[in-house]
Amino acid sequence: MREHHVLRLCAAGVLLACAGCAEKATLPPAASVGAAPAMPAPVKSLVPTVDIAPAKGWPKDLTPTAAQGLAVNAFAAGLVHPRWLYVLPNGDVLVAETNGPPRPEDGKGIKGWVMKKVMAKAGAGVPSPNRITLLRDADHDGKAEVRTEFLKGLNSPFGMALVGQTLYVANTDGIVAFPYQEGATAITTAAVPVAALPGGPINHHWTKNIIASKDGSKLYATVGSNSNAAENGIENETNRAAILEVDLATKATRLFASGLRNPNGLAWQPQSGALWTVVNERDELGSDLVPDYLTSVKDGAFYGWPYSYYGANVDERVKPPRPDLVASAIKPDYALGNHVAPLGLTFYEGSLLPSTYAGGAFVGQHGSWNRKPLNGYNVVFIPFANGAPSGKPVDILTGFVNASGDAYGRPVGVAVDKAGALLVADDVGDVVWRVTPAK
Repeated sequence: MREHHVLRLCAAGVLLACAGCAEKATLPPAASVGAAPAMPAPVKSLVPTVDIAPAKGWPKDLTPTAAQGLAVNAFAAGLVHPRWLYVLPNGDVLVAETNGPPRPEDGKGIKGWVMKKVMAKAGAGVPSPNRITLLRDADHDGKAEVRTEFLKGLNSPFGMALVGQTLYVANTDGIVAFPYQEGATAITTAAVPVAALPGGPINHHWTKNIIASKDGSKLYATVGSNSNAAENGIENETNRAAILEVDLATKATRLFASGLRNPNGLAWQPQSGALWTVVNERDELGSDLVPDYLTSVKDGAFYGWPYSYYGANVDERVKPPRPDLVASAIKPDYALGNHVAPLGLTFYEGSLLPSTYAGGAFVGQHGSWNRKPLNGYNVVFIPFANGAPSGKPVDILTGFVNASGDAYGRPVGVAVDKAGALLVADDVGDVVWRVTPAK
């Protein structure tokens, strides 16, 4: 047993050393952004490129850097791995303090062991608090002076949606419901199961987000893939890499859209009324592939994963091929850049921020691990016109990584509070940031 452990450590060291000297991006970041991103040839290597900013947390009195004309302050600090945000009608802010559940079958073998170590270094190794915390800014000074444990005993919770007086929460393995009364600071009633979501012992992408339809009759749920590129078997991808639709009257679930490797943020575009999402695309094809993206989501559409990426670009690693599905793959609307890891998404419908932000999308980009140099680790804004992206991303919050390559924080969920300020969950800094106009 000891010899096996020594061999495992030696092999892991070789893998990490090889990853450290791996290829680097040759294209400028701007080449992989917009409606027509560059699609160079894939880079084939025995081990993936690994370059990740070690999680350090924020030094005292330091904050991210806000764009010109904007200011940022800590709305709430001292949280535990805050990942997702939801603003209730009365202005209370719900924060999912959460992390991945036990996944005994995910990442087996030497490579899987190494990747777990790398992710832990990035701040993803803490146990899940499995709770939702309520934050209230009763005196409207931009800081939450009330903090309560709103829901506890959950199972890696993520997405939240209020429909009438029912609060829905997406655990990693299913959607549950709770009765909600406006102004409540805690819910102690038992969860009512609504719909199962793919979980299980692999559960590679564990986060499950939800959004309600405008009429409140349906929920749409994101479910990431159980692998990078179907290496765990296509039989383990049923209802994964997808957005599911749940009918709240019948509790029936159907596949709404598929081929989306790891969708997270969901939002209704205010001009068109269409559903949009941000998607983390596949890894291990080189620093210049594949662009993560922002796209509208069409009912019944297939977006390529695992057989192709960004339309009809075939992933030769996936066997057997499916040219029939590749032929039907829809090209995403807008590339955000290679390996930026977009998670949070919200469209701006407030009036507090300058009018240039009206109708556009804010995206929280968690940051790369499979690209040299680093990419993402910021919050960006994409302008929209006539229901479609109309310009390049604009940095809204930067400075999450210092000059030495350490991560003070990593942006995840984004939301707009009742006053119209932008909120950003930072799961490494353990902070919820609030962005307002500069004074």
